[in-house]
Amino acid sequence: MPDNKDLTATVAIEQMPIVTDYYVPLSQHIGKPAQPVVNVGDRVIEGQLIAEASAFVSANIHSPVCGEVAEIVKRKNAQGVAVDCIHIKSNGEQDKFTLPPLTDPTPEQIVERVREAGIVGMGGAGFPTAVKLQPQDPVDTLIINAAECEPYLNCDNRLMIERTEQFLAGVRLIAKAINVSNIYIGIEDNKPEAYAALLAQDGVIPDTKEALQSRKEGDIVVVLLKKKYPQGAEKTIIKACVGREVPIGGLPAAVGCIVDNVGTAYAVWDAVVNGTTLHKRLMTVSGRGIRNPKNIEVAIGTPLSQIVELCGGLTDDAVKLVSGGPMMGYSLINLDVATTKTDSGLLALTDKEASTVLPTPCINCGRCASVCPMRLMPMYIDFYTTVGDTENAVKYGALNCFECGTCAYVCPAKRPIVQSVRLTKIKAKEKK
Repeated sequence: MPDNKDLTATVAIEQMPIVTDYYVPLSQHIGKPAQPVVNVGDRVIEGQLIAEASAFVSANIHSPVCGEVAEIVKRKNAQGVAVDCIHIKSNGEQDKFTLPPLTDPTPEQIVERVREAGIVGMGGAGFPTAVKLQPQDPVDTLIINAAECEPYLNCDNRLMIERTEQFLAGVRLIAKAINVSNIYIGIEDNKPEAYAALLAQDGVIPDTKEALQSRKEGDIVVVLLKKKYPQGAEKTIIKACVGREVPIGGLPAAVGCIVDNVGTAYAVWDAVVNGTTLHKRLMTVSGRGIRNPKNIEVAIGTPLSQIVELCGGLTDDAVKLVSGGPMMGYSLINLDVATTKTDSGLLALTDKEASTVLPTPCINCGRCASVCPMRLMPMYIDFYTTVGDTENAVKYGALNCFECGTCAYVCPAKRPIVQSVRLTKIKAKEKK
């Protein structure tokens, strides 16, 4: 599979200019939506709390800019679901709210700061990080997922290259929070510049026999992984880095591991050291349907239409828009969607990059099952979802699927298998 990362691999991070309108979703994480703590007409400043976590599994949300709350309105997100959003009109001012910086924080202080700052898993899942840092099972290992195996995406790659020290400091803060000294960073071998940047830092060693023999407590081990999709899946990277297999239905903590993303580690450093709340993130804007592919730091709530405009607009042969990566992302019907904490990419693809062929009936070739990293039977999940039999779709493993998209990629009938899985999960949740 071509990774198409060359479009932005050497493009330095650029700051997104302030725009006029921001639409900040209250539901951009796993768990309950946040509850607004501001009213229409209130003046807010960048980084200020505008919605607070409403449950243990929830996350605080902060203002992306200085401005005024114009309305609280329902808007569709990238999945096509209408969610409540706080509409903020910017006023161009530069005031910024920050939390008090922490010096030599305790594990408890780190966890509390992560909670205050509204940090969630930024690789796409959006699980509240403060919850993850308080596992119910004993853990002894931290793994940082730096594989970034999705084609086109380079935001984690550029962060490790341009902000190496800050990223590694964030990794160490996470390790301190969960009280572990075994630290691994799993990175694919198509990121040589980032790999070299990591190994140039003190206390960072390669995963070689010689280096491991002289390993000191607290050394960060960088594991160079083969470029292979879906190498960055949580269970896959645990197996690749430490050889442990997470049981079906189990969490990484069941085998003594915590897995966090590159962007999440950086956000932890920024929150602890600078007191910065999570109201911006890095994302890659790419594809041959975008005139000027970029890696940008964008305020959360920015309309995708404004991001495309910054990148020179769409080419005449762009046929498909994707929020996220091409394998696990969501197709968009338009650009009337705002960015969230979990948006790692925005792609504009041409007909040479994206299939526009309509699906045909399954021919029972079995290709989807042969490539499934979870050893499921995707053809049966798709069939039973299509006929409305949620119970049997669940029986064949729909709830264990992490939606990597390899089944749909190899399917000669172009079946929308991932969409079937997502629909089954929604129906199963409704039934429960």
